[in-house]
Amino acid sequence: MDGLFEVAGSAAGQGSLAGNAHASAPLAVRMRPRTLDELVGQAQLRADGSPLRQLIDGNRPMSLLLWGPPGTGKTTIAAILSGQTGRDFVEVSAVAAGVKEVRAAIDGARRQLVATGRETVLFVDEVHRFSKAQQDALLPGVENRWVSLVAATTENPFFSVISPLLSRSLLVQLESLDDDDIAAVIARAVADERGLAGEVTLDDDARDHLVRLAGGDARRSLTYLEAAAGAALGKGSAVIDLATAETAIDRAAVRYDRQGDQHYDVTSAFIKSIRGSDADAALHYLARMIEAGEDPRFIARRLVILASEDIGLADPNALTTAVAAAQAVQLIGMPEAQLNLAHAVIALAVAPKSNAVTNAIFAAIADVRAGKIGAVPAHLRDGHYAGAKKLGHAQGYKYAHDEPFGIAEQQYAPDVVADATYYQPTALGAEATIKERWERVRRLIRGSR
Repeated sequence: MDGLFEVAGSAAGQGSLAGNAHASAPLAVRMRPRTLDELVGQAQLRADGSPLRQLIDGNRPMSLLLWGPPGTGKTTIAAILSGQTGRDFVEVSAVAAGVKEVRAAIDGARRQLVATGRETVLFVDEVHRFSKAQQDALLPGVENRWVSLVAATTENPFFSVISPLLSRSLLVQLESLDDDDIAAVIARAVADERGLAGEVTLDDDARDHLVRLAGGDARRSLTYLEAAAGAALGKGSAVIDLATAETAIDRAAVRYDRQGDQHYDVTSAFIKSIRGSDADAALHYLARMIEAGEDPRFIARRLVILASEDIGLADPNALTTAVAAAQAVQLIGMPEAQLNLAHAVIALAVAPKSNAVTNAIFAAIADVRAGKIGAVPAHLRDGHYAGAKKLGHAQGYKYAHDEPFGIAEQQYAPDVVADATYYQPTALGAEATIKERWERVRRLIRGSR
């Protein structure tokens, strides 16, 4: 630990990331963007007038909280802020550092500021791993601006970062990189002198494989590219083809075109397997989509739809489970959220099935489209305005809570659909109980006891 928190001397941008651009450094480190303009993706952060632009161009001290999935540029942004603003750079890992080390880093930055006027960027990676006491130790440095704190987290900071630190920092949310962004990162690394310097070329199939496996993580894409390049050069080839990439990364390429037949076929089989209650088949198709790099938000949306379309009130918890999985995807991100997706898939697959909700709304919509749109019964109309009583609005309305069983015998639907029976529950799962109650309630409402 000796020297880990020493503030650099004269050269700007020194710190734990300094000196990592040597030839034997990992490709992902050598290719780390040096300026905001080199940053791939995050267009909203690079735009003129954005907080990062103001911080860099205006060279104003400010503390940032960077929230986003792995490999989206959080550490890179911290290094850019240091390098482009002439500040020193000190990194503290939330995994290894305690309160003592945090205070030492801030004290060193404060002494540097007083003695030389040089400011320091203090980068805290995985700040969500810090305890409350460790996060509290950051507050004096932020409050007095002895450091420009840049804290990175992959978890929702509103749950994982203390309020005083949140209120003193500018929250910047980073988005996952899309396929075009990852492809651009790979292409730059192949050609750039800091990277592979054109020693190899990359087949389209191999590039697509690397992009899919990266899952929006730029660092992961460069790690895979470096492994594939090493495999190609090791066998005397200057071309990275699909077979070489598969061998080097030990991952078979999943034949899956997110814009073509495979996308629709696998998705269709996935939904039909859950509808058919085959949890094993559903998990197989889920795994294929995950391994192919399918957007987990797309998968989650399909599960939310299915929960109402194919299960409905046969298991009232199905929709709650699906929505929770969708929220977990947003909150946690991949790869961990694959557990939440699997949880929801199994729960929905083994749940009792009913399409009564689907049939009910489709039947109601069909009647409306067919022109069965009658007048709202007078006793249900709004009576809270002058003249409503003269029109007979709200006259004779029965307040349900004043009636036996809390159910009033009166007409609710327009005459044209007064006898409609849109919702016809099944006797499956929890809907069996709902069916029995609804049939009794419907008879009471319509006076057919």
